[in-house]
Amino acid sequence: MAEQMTMDADVVIVGGGPVGVGLAIELGQRGVRCVLVERYPEPQPIPKGQNLTQRTMEHFHFWGAEPQLRAARTIPPEYGIGGLTAYGTLLGGYSYDWLQRDLVQPFYFQRNERLPQYATEAVLRARLAQLPSVQTLYGWQAEQVGQDAEGCTVTVAERNGGAQRTLRARYVVGCDGSRSLVREQAGIAQNLSDHDRLMALVVFRSHRLHELLARFPGKSYYNVLQPELDGYWKFFGRVDLGSTWFFHAPVPVGTTRENFNFTTYLQQAVGAEFDVEFQHIGFWDLRFAVARNYRAGRIFVAGDAAHSHPPYGGYGVNTGFEDARNLGWKLAAALQGWGGEALLDSYDQERRPVFESTARDFIARSIETDREFLHTYDPARDRAAFEAAWNARSQGAVGEVHAFEPHYEGSGVVVGSPAGAQGGSAVGKHAFPARPGHHLAPATLADGRSVYEAFGDGYTLLALDAPAEAVAAWSDAARTLGLPMTVVEDRGGQARERYEAQLVLVRPDQFVAWAGDEAAAGEACTVLQAAAGLN
Repeated sequence: MAEQMTMDADVVIVGGGPVGVGLAIELGQRGVRCVLVERYPEPQPIPKGQNLTQRTMEHFHFWGAEPQLRAARTIPPEYGIGGLTAYGTLLGGYSYDWLQRDLVQPFYFQRNERLPQYATEAVLRARLAQLPSVQTLYGWQAEQVGQDAEGCTVTVAERNGGAQRTLRARYVVGCDGSRSLVREQAGIAQNLSDHDRLMALVVFRSHRLHELLARFPGKSYYNVLQPELDGYWKFFGRVDLGSTWFFHAPVPVGTTRENFNFTTYLQQAVGAEFDVEFQHIGFWDLRFAVARNYRAGRIFVAGDAAHSHPPYGGYGVNTGFEDARNLGWKLAAALQGWGGEALLDSYDQERRPVFESTARDFIARSIETDREFLHTYDPARDRAAFEAAWNARSQGAVGEVHAFEPHYEGSGVVVGSPAGAQGGSAVGKHAFPARPGHHLAPATLADGRSVYEAFGDGYTLLALDAPAEAVAAWSDAARTLGLPMTVVEDRGGQARERYEAQLVLVRPDQFVAWAGDEAAAGEACTVLQAAAGLN
């Protein structure tokens, strides 16, 4: 008891970008005492991380901030988060739609969204301020992190002052970016894959560019493939409608703002001259990095501290938000006594393979596929062959949207995965049936509600035309184990047919832990024990 009294918090979160604040909300809503340490007093005005997927918007729904986020968008909804890929220049005549994530909308409860990351952070900070269980230290940074058998110690200092504090907590989570101090001091090594490319991030204003791209209505992102870039993109994105843009592209090593003509570089990518007023020019190295473990004892890493990759395809911030949802409920379960060590271990087992698959199967493969295409086809050499291959690429872009379906088949806290599944992958297939380890698609209950409006804060048992004795067995098992479980009974609705199961055990992050039909009390106990890591 004495040790408990000395704790400043249950969890200290180092890094208050979108992932850190999202995790603090997830924990704070569950009554977990947190301290959030963030070096910047205000969100930084760099427009990155703009594409928010349907899955991410489900997180905002459960965090109580979805309407506020949509109200903060800077571009009309009809622009969506779609884009196009062009060959040579944006105005050169060859293009196809890309990033059509609206194609998988039926499998999610929320529609997608887009707005600059700093606007997203502002919404998250406002929501966090409403949670009394979370203390925020904006303008502070961590200087030292350590752990012992009872908890963790974090030394923090005020960036623009002389104040220093020592915090004690049960757990620490590093959400402090790709150069994570938490990851380094926890002794967590990284696997690095450097593409040896210096990239520029340019933020600029141009009204004329908006006029030039009016031929592509409803688009917010624009890729340009050029043979000399060897598969790497020049990439434009809207920050608002009509004036502000960002631009990513490879530049020669040694490039600075002063020694490189960025105006000409931008205009060459578009294929026309236009006005340019620079607001920001920065540089970053194109590489992949993934922590070899997402957990070291009482210390965890999430978001860019756990994994980083080029901003291709809008995977980055969305992947980080999923880390926060996955880890948050598991930490709460451990702290509240209904989750075991195996549940905490499953965070690494589930999330790390998904990132590795995303990096390998979607981002790196995209670069390699583009490089091969550019080496093989040239409209100046063989226009017919080029156009046939270009049309085939457009169909492949549609297939890629459907193929990106992160899941946790083979996880130790998922029951009923296919034989041989290893714990997670980003490659899958969207489907309506309830499959263990997969995100649950929405369904309408007989009372007219979405099943997403019926979920509890803990596990949810969907009992779909299920016998009363089977439901009672599951309820009794949950009560015996001390697990929070909401029972949703539905008779005569569409859910039974859609999910192809009478009983579906849904985790607090809306992934299926188990699905089946009538089960005896013994099986219910076994499934629930495994799902909570109590085996």
